[in-house]
Amino acid sequence: MRTDSSSMTPTLLSNGRLAEARTLFPHIGTGHIYLNHAATSPLSTRVVDAIRRHLEDHSAGTIDTFVSDMKAVAACRSAIARLIHAEAPERIAFTLNTSDAINIVAAGFPWQSGDRVLLNDHEFPANVHPYLHLRDRGVAIDVLPTRYGVVTPEMVEASLTPRTRIVGLSAVQFLTGSRADLAAIGRLCRDRGVRFVVDGIQAVGAVRLDVQTMCIDALAAGGQKWQMAPLGTGYVYITQELQDMIRQPCKGWLSVADPWQFFKYDQPLAASAQRYEGGTLNSPGLIGMRASLETLLEFGPDAIESHILAITRRLMEHLQSFNELTLLTPEQDRERAGIVTVAASDGRDLTPVFKALERDRISCSLREGKLRFSPHFYTNVHDIEAALEVLHSTLAHSSGR
Repeated sequence: MRTDSSSMTPTLLSNGRLAEARTLFPHIGTGHIYLNHAATSPLSTRVVDAIRRHLEDHSAGTIDTFVSDMKAVAACRSAIARLIHAEAPERIAFTLNTSDAINIVAAGFPWQSGDRVLLNDHEFPANVHPYLHLRDRGVAIDVLPTRYGVVTPEMVEASLTPRTRIVGLSAVQFLTGSRADLAAIGRLCRDRGVRFVVDGIQAVGAVRLDVQTMCIDALAAGGQKWQMAPLGTGYVYITQELQDMIRQPCKGWLSVADPWQFFKYDQPLAASAQRYEGGTLNSPGLIGMRASLETLLEFGPDAIESHILAITRRLMEHLQSFNELTLLTPEQDRERAGIVTVAASDGRDLTPVFKALERDRISCSLREGKLRFSPHFYTNVHDIEAALEVLHSTLAHSSGR
């Protein structure tokens, strides 16, 4: 599998394939241009239909749907394994969100006083607080200074110490969309005996990841962004080697080898990562997640990444012509994913521009006074052009031109 975006020339989906994708998202028919997938994605008709069927069965059909739910959850687990190229579905444990997933590793790692974690100064808080919480256990947190979250293998290598146990890093930085060279950093960490724990929420579903070739020891990802799944769905991928090191922070009835032996309380933990799930899962959400992931796999991770890079490249080229704006997202395809962020050239807050876009039913994000656009695989050129037109007129009006 190729995981280096420099090995391909980004191209848009064919007109037919793009039209097929757009039929899955009803908001398009309402005139709503949605460029905010780095925040949360709309649910496709396939996701809504899958959840509706489950809820109707749970309401007026089978009602006790636990067994069928677990089959659907197993299918979702397999879809995740295919999407991130895990060794097996058994390496996946479901969580409510990215924070829960990272906490499994942070809380359960066999820390000793004086051990260190390497982070950087532009991480999303979900990838910071689980580690800051370890200070009470004598763990030191090293924060790598960056320019808008750009982290290179050289920077990581220079910052490692003999006591560094974990490097925590986002695959794609949430503010500017800077994309890390996970393969190079992962190899570096493995060679040094350091565990590489990746926050993948801004990458999985948008760009290709291979946890094995990238030497990732644990990958945490909520499903509501680029994976286009319901809120409250997430997971952790964890290698067998790292799992064997983790002290189980919590335990529930499904954590053990054979949960159906109800009175055998002294059972060993499950051999798979399912030991971290504990109890009954969010079946409606995971059934919806299965539908979303199978859609992404159907359209193809290669084709989706190529389309996202091509459509964002077009957006970036136009944004660079705006004198009022400064592009913060790296220009090289291999250094970015689906996020495109601009700041005002004069440093002012872009909240008025954001509100103008909202009034025209064009959704993006306002982050730290900057505009963040994040189109997905069904976004077409017209969507980009419409957003640019409103942006241009708003900026012209605000500058008195």
